[in-house]
Amino acid sequence: MLGEYAAEDGRILAGGQSLVPTMAFRLAKPAHLIDINGIAALEKLNVENGSLSIGACVRHAAFHRPALAGPLGALLTTVVHHIAHYPIRLRGTFCGSLAHADPASEWCLVAATVGADITAISTRGTRTIAAADFFAGIMTTALAEDELLARVNLPVLSRDTRFGFCEFSRRAGDYAIAMTLATLRLEGGAIVDPRVGVGGAEAFPRRIPEAEAALAGRAPNEAVLRAAADAAAHAIDPLEDIQADAAYRRDLVRAMTRRALARACA
Repeated sequence: MLGEYAAEDGRILAGGQSLVPTMAFRLAKPAHLIDINGIAALEKLNVENGSLSIGACVRHAAFHRPALAGPLGALLTTVVHHIAHYPIRLRGTFCGSLAHADPASEWCLVAATVGADITAISTRGTRTIAAADFFAGIMTTALAEDELLARVNLPVLSRDTRFGFCEFSRRAGDYAIAMTLATLRLEGGAIVDPRVGVGGAEAFPRRIPEAEAALAGRAPNEAVLRAAADAAAHAIDPLEDIQADAAYRRDLVRAMTRRALARACA
């Protein structure tokens, strides 16, 4: 159906927590809605081949409790409680958040930081898109108009992985103005395999290699964490809107990164 109606502005409807509000404000006027609810194959949430596979109809609420043992399950449960409000989490979907690609989406930041693989299907076939290649701008992705985001695979984090997440919004449930997710391991008192992702502050979430370079191989002391936070703040190209100007967002990224790293190293 998507192959048939995509050219006529056909849209996929799963949770509807992003699409329906934009329709209510007349910002989107799709000619066709294709409801994928009730398709059992799109409701799967399971670990396979070292990844957590999340189907297109898996709700945010599936992560209120750890979906799997270990750091990844704990990370997802920590992050999900920052997403909107409880009723929205009961209906909205993980994959829908990625397809909508709001810069302030927590799940988009998770996907970009941990290195998710995104599976798109159409009548032309199936392809896998790395998270680093998926986000193209504000609410813009690499998906073709006739492709369905069928599932997202998140790599299962090793048992010794530590993580920290921190975001700032005006009120609980509001969109994040800036947020940071950090994962790392400690070996011999030094930081190994650091990943630092920033969301909400730029047109799309991404890893910050400058911050990661400031951490790799170093002891997790105050000076190192601050240096990484400064590197993140200087590396971004901050958005400006009615919520915050560029300087304010840059300062927020510095603070969010410092706090996320402190939580990861605690």
